[in-house]
Amino acid sequence: MSQLAVHTRTTTAGPVMELTGELDYDSYTQVRDLLPGLALQSGQQLVIDLTDITFCDSSGITALLAARNHALAARAGIALAAVPQHVSRILSTVGLDRVFTTHPTAQAAEAAWTPSAPRT
Repeated sequence: MSQLAVHTRTTTAGPVMELTGELDYDSYTQVRDLLPGLALQSGQQLVIDLTDITFCDSSGITALLAARNHALAARAGIALAAVPQHVSRILSTVGLDRVFTTHPTAQAAEAAWTPSAPRT
């Protein structure tokens, strides 16, 4: 059984989800199940902080895509922060490096965020 800790916090730019441990088949539902409860407004940005991810498999990528779909449904943006090399390699291999905006830190993602007008 893998271990994943998920911590969320709210910033001016939007929610930040910090993941620690293994993002895999045994744990990806933790991320997916938290998404509907996030306070994500139109024009904001959801940041997924991967600083402390030690392992990620295809189920973990599915969780990241679920987060992206959640953000898009809320008319918000999404960014990945501190993507470890092993996760970056997976994203690049499957072409998702062109889908996700990445930043070196969650703070850099927040600093890069530009509020957008709510869409109707």
